[in-house]
Amino acid sequence: MTYNIALQFEDGVSRVIPCESGELLADAAYRFKINIPLDCRDGACGTCKCHCESGSYAMSNYIEDALTEDEAAAGYVLTCQMRPTSDCVVRIPASSAACKTEVASHGGRIGSIDRDSATTVSFTVQAERPLSFLPGQYVNLQVPGSKETRSYSFSSAPNQTELSFLIRDVPDGLMSSYMRHKASTGDFLVFTGPYGSFYLRPVVRPVLMLAGGTGLAPFLSMLRWLKDNPTSQPILLGYGVNTNDDLVELASLAELKAAMPNFDFFTCVVDPSSGHPRLGYVTRHLSPAQLHEGEVDIYVCGPPPMVEGVRSWMAGVGVTPRNFLFEKFSSTNEKVPS
Repeated sequence: MTYNIALQFEDGVSRVIPCESGELLADAAYRFKINIPLDCRDGACGTCKCHCESGSYAMSNYIEDALTEDEAAAGYVLTCQMRPTSDCVVRIPASSAACKTEVASHGGRIGSIDRDSATTVSFTVQAERPLSFLPGQYVNLQVPGSKETRSYSFSSAPNQTELSFLIRDVPDGLMSSYMRHKASTGDFLVFTGPYGSFYLRPVVRPVLMLAGGTGLAPFLSMLRWLKDNPTSQPILLGYGVNTNDDLVELASLAELKAAMPNFDFFTCVVDPSSGHPRLGYVTRHLSPAQLHEGEVDIYVCGPPPMVEGVRSWMAGVGVTPRNFLFEKFSSTNEKVPS
């Protein structure tokens, strides 16, 4: 048995490595020349202490000076004593550079391009091999004919050769202009990653997803993964846009709702002349009850004002969610440090 272990470094870079059944995680990492922090290898010093965010594992012998009982109960592990028994996500308290691992480079050919929306372009890339990432993460795509890159979240589920993306058609934008006027099926694209700490955590309580514009993309990735890895927890997506032209992937959301009885979504449009039944920003159409008295994980992806608007709304209703995870992006879809 082989397990996929996602190593999430503090600079946002991820590496997914295989770990054999019974193999120590530290040994698997070093087998792939990833020098995660390590010293004694005997469970005595605590140098290799990391946090396992999801998955199951067995721990060998260690002393409490290296890992306390409370830390172990909270999911902290010593990688020199950890043997995964399932796929896992492990946060490494060091940068990828400090661990001497490089960002992975990938390539693939455009499989399809959808330019039906006046403001959005969606496209697929047929990768050379199935790509492992955490649902919600992104890659840096190089714009053909230049050395410039743009950051885009996957809208497809992980571990597939067909990758999908949803991007804003920015007037005179470098990638937008290429996709709108030059791109053809079969064009070769180069990209690096995956990156990002905005990804789906284990679903152990209700989930509220709030998307602004093409911030829908990472939620499509999460929902497509959840469709194949079901949960009984309720999931609600609020999808807000500026104009009717910005509303895309509604058929995909309807299909996901039909396949997932615990999932529901709503849309809203800011433009008062749109005729949409829900006008205004997404927080206008939320109720305090949807915060489940704080027993909820909230994910937000959209422009910075949207993220701050959600923060203000939560403060206004006086409810603090168990987890608040967000990703901001600018009009060019560049990720904004947060």
